[in-house]
Amino acid sequence: MSHPSPQAKPSNPSNPRVIFDVDIGGERVGRIVLELFADIVPKTAENFRALCTGEKGIGPVMTGKPLYFKGCPFHRIIKKFMIQGGDFSNQNGTGGESINGEKFEDENFHCKLDREGLLSMANAGRNTNGSQFFITTVPTPHLDGKHVVFGQVIKGIGVARILENVEVKGEKPAKFCIIAECGELKEGDGWGIFPKDGSGDSHPDFPEDSDIDLKDNWDMAIKKYAKVLRYVDSSKAVIETADRAKLQPIALSCVLNIGACKLKMSNWQEAIDSLEALEIDPSNTKALYRRAQGWQGLKEYDQTLADLKKAQEMAPEDKAIQGELLKVKQKIKAQKDKERQYMQKCLLSKDSILLIV
Repeated sequence: MSHPSPQAKPSNPSNPRVIFDVDIGGERVGRIVLELFADIVPKTAENFRALCTGEKGIGPVMTGKPLYFKGCPFHRIIKKFMIQGGDFSNQNGTGGESINGEKFEDENFHCKLDREGLLSMANAGRNTNGSQFFITTVPTPHLDGKHVVFGQVIKGIGVARILENVEVKGEKPAKFCIIAECGELKEGDGWGIFPKDGSGDSHPDFPEDSDIDLKDNWDMAIKKYAKVLRYVDSSKAVIETADRAKLQPIALSCVLNIGACKLKMSNWQEAIDSLEALEIDPSNTKALYRRAQGWQGLKEYDQTLADLKKAQEMAPEDKAIQGELLKVKQKIKAQKDKERQYMQKCLLSKDSILLIV
């Protein structure tokens, strides 16, 4: 019997649909919705579906752990290849088990690994399937006939790309990337792809909020700007090199706004640390001005003055920089006057002691 590849295969409404809610570094980045090809590989699809719901309880043979993907990490990420997870027991690629507690056979190889977003079993050789899986981020035809394809991403490929672009040490993500929640969507369930963070953001593929006032909600604003930055980073991997420069102003604006939010929250050191804008554009006067405000909040007036003078050299007519320079010079003078008065007081006290003696 001939089976179409997932690229040509229309979504089958009778197939199970499961979801992963993904966290990176403790922050929710989005939802991946997967269709499982129960019409082609029913045993493999059922194994994965049950691991998403956790309905089978404790592993009967190998792990003694709940047969459940919730809390399970993506332990292996290779850019321009795939993201791998499913080791719910050891969380490093050495564990996991199937819902029956045993390795099971390769069901068939009807579907080819011919595009991104395909869900396939990871294994240690033929007929060694357990719970580990991977999602392709590019076509991987060299794996055809070696790994069973049993599903596809039908929504949330952008989340998979964000995972793909997480910084790694070797093949291990530098940040903890986990399946924070998972389960099966029943008939009539919405896909739930929109953020549930109280912000009103209803655009999962373009994190720009037009219907929410973020004024005075600085934590939420920071999350939104950070979300845009993640999409900018993931976009760099899929657009032509010549077009990447067009993303720089977006990234610069987000970094500056994150710094501004930190300043509003009086998180001075975090504001200074967050101003990566100076790495993007070392001559950015707004970044220098905001970093100077951070230094000023820490009462590090020498650093404040240095940044403001540098900013003034680049924008000599800027009234805000001029005003801030004047304010800082007055603070430095007041600090020196206070130190001078303290020294005079100490000297007077010393003279009094000498006179008494």
